[in-house]
Amino acid sequence: MTARVLVVDDVPANVKLLEAKLSAEYYEVLTAVNGQHALEVAEAEMPDIILLDVMMPVMDGFTACRKLKENARLRHIPVIMITALDQPSDRVQGLTSGADDFISKPIKNNPLFPRVRSLIRLKMMTDELRARDITGNSLGLENVPGWEDAENFIGRILIVDDQARSSARVCGALKEAGHDAQVVEDAAEALRLSKAAGGFDLMIVSLSMRNFDGLRLCSQFRTAEETRTVPLLIIVEDPEDSRLARGLDMGVNDYLVRPIESNELFARVRTQLRWHKYEERLRHNLHLSLQMAVTDPLTGLHNRRYMETHLQILTERAIREDRPLSLLMIDIDFFKNVNDAHGHEAGDLILKQFANGISRNIRGIDLACRFGGEEFVVIMPETDMAIATLVAERIRNYTETFPFDIGGDGPVSITTSIGVTTMLGTMDTPQSVLKRADEALYRAKNDGRNRVNEHLI
Repeated sequence: MTARVLVVDDVPANVKLLEAKLSAEYYEVLTAVNGQHALEVAEAEMPDIILLDVMMPVMDGFTACRKLKENARLRHIPVIMITALDQPSDRVQGLTSGADDFISKPIKNNPLFPRVRSLIRLKMMTDELRARDITGNSLGLENVPGWEDAENFIGRILIVDDQARSSARVCGALKEAGHDAQVVEDAAEALRLSKAAGGFDLMIVSLSMRNFDGLRLCSQFRTAEETRTVPLLIIVEDPEDSRLARGLDMGVNDYLVRPIESNELFARVRTQLRWHKYEERLRHNLHLSLQMAVTDPLTGLHNRRYMETHLQILTERAIREDRPLSLLMIDIDFFKNVNDAHGHEAGDLILKQFANGISRNIRGIDLACRFGGEEFVVIMPETDMAIATLVAERIRNYTETFPFDIGGDGPVSITTSIGVTTMLGTMDTPQSVLKRADEALYRAKNDGRNRVNEHLI
């Protein structure tokens, strides 16, 4: 995996050392000599990750990291602080400044490069979600709480550890911070709980368990659909443990070293929950944008684009399997008069209720769509003309007798005309089926409206 790495340090020898190590791993390296310079380079070049020294002139690393995370364009770039400072308070200050990790000098390949790879994977996944989020915003999605709102997110946390005293301290500290934390000692129970309704926002796994391989449990979490995107934080006894690098490469998000310092615990948990909440927001927006692409926003039915694609698939299947397929084309009678008399807001209320009435009178396998304006289409697989006509009559009768509520003007009565057709053979196409249904609808209107008309040839 290649990426662009920004190395920020005012000591040329340190820069050269990191540049050589990163280049050997086929990373493209950018450099900056202080915090202010780093902000300028990041703004211009948009690197995939930043390795940031702390003690620098002009602007120190803590300040630079805070400014990076305050910038909407740059806050999604992961930051690793690399410094000679090695006190727990220094690590906490770096993490609370927004850094994703804090590694002390002298720099060793383990765990630096696994951590770099892990964070670059996170960045690339987030970039893809953000790109789709921008597309969704252009479709008019409402703003959903995001990065800023995730800063102090309270989460459900599962701790998997059989060292009772240590896990109790971690659980108690997290609960005091307001989190819903739970400890389990058994891997099988952890897997069962992780797949239960509601799920967890973070899972902390000890690699020191006596009766189960913690990395194997992490692997199982990463392959299960329910936990694939949940952040994983592992606890190790020694930062030089080779299993740490393996864990980061398999998808573990972060790690803690025993003895666990509470402020560092809070900072790393907060960082993971922030990323998790932000990614959930992006996935939520992606789901909404996909819905918007195939759904009519007024009625909640599928739109014409989806209907045409679905009809093509069902037509091909009906021909291939020699099964019936019918289609209804439905239109509200004199709908313009309703809009003229009561206004377009009342018209929208009627369209919503009319669409709901269609849905209530068809089967689960049938597909109801808004074709456009006051026209609707129902695709009915496994259905011949006789059954389709009965359903059409049911919709027509329901519409005629239903009191449409438009608010202060009282209920309004409307009627509908429906054209019905069915597949005629292997030479039929979605376009020909739609055309016949439209012609049947046209005749129903010409014959006096509020009626169902069949089209067989």
